[in-house]
Amino acid sequence: MCGVGAFCLGGCDPLNSHSLDSCVPAPVCDSKDYKFSSLDGIAPNTEYLGDASKANWVSSGKPVLYDNNVLLTLSETGQSSSGTLLASTSYVWYGKVSAKLKTSRGKGVVTAFILMSDVKDEIDFEFVGNDLETAESNYYFQGIPDYDNGKDLPVNGSTFDEYHTYELDWTPTQLVWSVDNTPMRTLKRSDTWNATTNQYHYPQTPARVELSLWPAGSSKNGQGTITWSGGLVDWNSQDVEKFGYYYSMFKDVNVECYPAPDGVNKTGSKSYIYTSNSGTNDSVAITDDDTVLKSLLGSGTDMDADYPHASASGTAANAAATSDVATVPGLTGAGPGTNGHPGNNGNDGTTGGTSGGSGTSSATGSSSTGVGGFSQGTTDQPKNDASSPKERGLQSSLFAALMAVLGLLVL
Repeated sequence: MCGVGAFCLGGCDPLNSHSLDSCVPAPVCDSKDYKFSSLDGIAPNTEYLGDASKANWVSSGKPVLYDNNVLLTLSETGQSSSGTLLASTSYVWYGKVSAKLKTSRGKGVVTAFILMSDVKDEIDFEFVGNDLETAESNYYFQGIPDYDNGKDLPVNGSTFDEYHTYELDWTPTQLVWSVDNTPMRTLKRSDTWNATTNQYHYPQTPARVELSLWPAGSSKNGQGTITWSGGLVDWNSQDVEKFGYYYSMFKDVNVECYPAPDGVNKTGSKSYIYTSNSGTNDSVAITDDDTVLKSLLGSGTDMDADYPHASASGTAANAAATSDVATVPGLTGAGPGTNGHPGNNGNDGTTGGTSGGSGTSSATGSSSTGVGGFSQGTTDQPKNDASSPKERGLQSSLFAALMAVLGLLVL
């Protein structure tokens, strides 16, 4: 199964878990205009328990507030050494999603605005830091690499110096990428038929909105990824020298939800679940199943799992055991209730993650370290991928799969 805690929340892949219900049900789409005048709506992944009413975004790395923007940071060492990720707590199952942003700059540094589903359907805008006049569009079906899916889109002006608005208009029949309100690319579902698998290789399952900054030019990555990103990251660049990190700036994100597809299996209005291993559009149901864990020891099959209270017999031994359970990607041995770190014996959990994630403590980026907590392209790379720079497709943004694998290895 997925493990427990954050491994079973957003990004948990039900098709690669012990059972479809190992992953916690996903909160349904919520039309909203997300401003970044504060970080109150951002909860670190060490605290979020699945309550989308208490947090808009889940973070790893180090988000920073600046002039009504959220900065996603990337540093050589420390909390954002693997970059910074914000993932929406609510999912989108078709809709119009836009982001107003300034990218980072510099070779090896990649800014991303994408939609990523739990079964690895993916829709991308990516920005390589050594090309400030191009937005790269791409898409994937269930994480299957197809290096012909990418297409460069020109941007009128600098992506670093100027704000631009990037939009994804996603329906069951077509997908449109727009830049500054101008449609730049259209993909029709009918054009994605794959005769080998007898399926439309078209993104079609509920997805989280993900905003990220990551080091594609890390020496830990394959040569193809490094080449695609313009080379190794320069840790002596002007931005690093001045601020201590690379950064991208997100001013706002707007989500407009579209109606669920015709014929959807609907028994409620609260959450999305998968009902078969096909992982396709018709395997998704809308239910009233709960989305909130009681603690980071929970999973989709045991939502109420908790750790011992002080009054329970054998508390010391039991608490010590639960402290050895990995609950958050990148934090080996992290127990529940204390910001992802091993809990003290008898802790009742009121200080850590049991609130569902208010996000108030994340204003300083109090999320997991860059080691494993956010890993776009830094682990599980092909050892020799120099022949195909576009192989970065999965490496660049399938971080959720990597975190799930990490969780299983730890457990």
